[in-house]
Amino acid sequence: MIRGNVLAILIGMGFTYSTYAQTDTPKGWHLMDWETSQLHGISLKKAYDLLQQKNKKAQQVIVAVLDSGVDTTHEDLKDVLWKNPKEIPGNGIDDDKNGYIDDVYGWNFLGGKNGKSLKKAGDERARVYHRWKDQFLGKAIDTTQLDLQNKLNYKMWLKAANELNFSQEEMTELMFIEVTAKALKRHDKVLRQEMGVEEYSCEKLEKFEPITKTGRDAKLGFLTVMKMLQMDPEEKNTLALKELDEYIEGKKSAFESREVVPYNYRAEIVGDNYFDFNDRYYGNNDVMGPGPTHGTHVSGIIAAKRNNIGIDGVADHVKLMTLRIVPDGDEYDKDVALAIRYAVDNGAKIINMSFGKSFSPEKAWVDSAIRYAEQKDVLLIHASGNDAENLDSVENFPNPWLSPWKTFAKNYITVGASSDLSLGPSLAADFSSYGKTQVDLFAPGVKIYSTIPGGNNYGNLKGTSMATPIVTGIAAILKSYFPHLTAIEIKNIIEQSVFKPEADIACIKPGSDQEKVPFANLSKTGGIANAFNAVRTAIEYKPVIPAKTNNTTKK
Repeated sequence: MIRGNVLAILIGMGFTYSTYAQTDTPKGWHLMDWETSQLHGISLKKAYDLLQQKNKKAQQVIVAVLDSGVDTTHEDLKDVLWKNPKEIPGNGIDDDKNGYIDDVYGWNFLGGKNGKSLKKAGDERARVYHRWKDQFLGKAIDTTQLDLQNKLNYKMWLKAANELNFSQEEMTELMFIEVTAKALKRHDKVLRQEMGVEEYSCEKLEKFEPITKTGRDAKLGFLTVMKMLQMDPEEKNTLALKELDEYIEGKKSAFESREVVPYNYRAEIVGDNYFDFNDRYYGNNDVMGPGPTHGTHVSGIIAAKRNNIGIDGVADHVKLMTLRIVPDGDEYDKDVALAIRYAVDNGAKIINMSFGKSFSPEKAWVDSAIRYAEQKDVLLIHASGNDAENLDSVENFPNPWLSPWKTFAKNYITVGASSDLSLGPSLAADFSSYGKTQVDLFAPGVKIYSTIPGGNNYGNLKGTSMATPIVTGIAAILKSYFPHLTAIEIKNIIEQSVFKPEADIACIKPGSDQEKVPFANLSKTGGIANAFNAVRTAIEYKPVIPAKTNNTTKK
């Protein structure tokens, strides 16, 4: 599930009034360097300067983006998209015989053979609850009589059933958000009429002088609410209202989901036998899909063309493979597993996964795919999530614990989101999930400027979804300029080379009421990914070569 801007902002309904001083933080701050700019970015320019000084040459690397889709026509992305060299576009033939017809840019696992695409899906919690409702609801279950799989199913069902017991406080919060959205829409209608435009940002609105009292009241009301919600000042009115509507619709659907079975849009559009993993050649080649904003933004962060037009991505010499698996709602385990396998089989060396959910009924399928990627030397980089939870005690999927093998994958990085003190009171983003053992490191994830669809557009988003592709970009730099490095070595270098802020830097525990904590306690490494440090470490890196043992066995 894409836990978007609105969810990150509205967590706990902890509204605080804030000014728009954060506009002083420059676009692309996440690429900057602490020593030269006093911003907690990744020191990207210094990394490329060092590579040039050392006369390092790059090789092309394929990075797979498992997400909501991508705008394949965007000026900053169209030249960096992977194109299947074995496929002839548009001929309706599976030229490379991989089971996917005309998979030119990748594949849409949420598509139907008729060209349609799945946009909405229920959350996994509701799917789990209704899947086993008839088996477990109202029954006296003796777990000692259940086999292992049914014990796991029952445990998962109980968790889902418990989480579907929504509190009165949560319902009141939704009512407040609905009232807020209605007020914003009233103000927006007045402002669009007086300004003579359909789209505007809060920055533009601040400078506008209404000529009527109604307009002045609308301006004050709109800006006040936007500041309460801590919306980015550059965010357009249309996107802000769309996000609020989607959040409200999602919450309403969740509240109803205990009594109402989520509509199975997948069966209607995709048409696969979901529970048969061998039924794998479904979908279509529409990698843009109906909602590519998130995936387009993520893709730009990784590898937008570094030509000073629009934005510069983190990595150069990258081709982005697009695999659409994320709907409005929770992704399906089958799609995740098959997309990982597709990426590995088609040459991707790094996989970006800016999504996550709290239930994974077919986790074994995903675990097997992660294991397959590990065996094929492919690095997976995953977002920790925007629920401000401690992943040391709360489950988030996918994750590196490979249940069938009872071990952790060594090719897996989990990323939390950092901020900057020019953007707020804490170095840790207030929405980011964290964990001293389960989150490996942090990367910038607030006010990240990147590509968005609908023309050659750009905008800010925030989330661990934005932090993850920054780490993916760093990994791509290492794989491109140091191609001999393995996935595990790249993971180790990135983690060993994090930038560690001063111990007393302001840091508030995400999701808490201003509880101060050391930033170092929020992840395994206690630091922020840094491209310059990673490149420097890679240059000096000496692989550990296992000692040879004498073979004394007689023939």
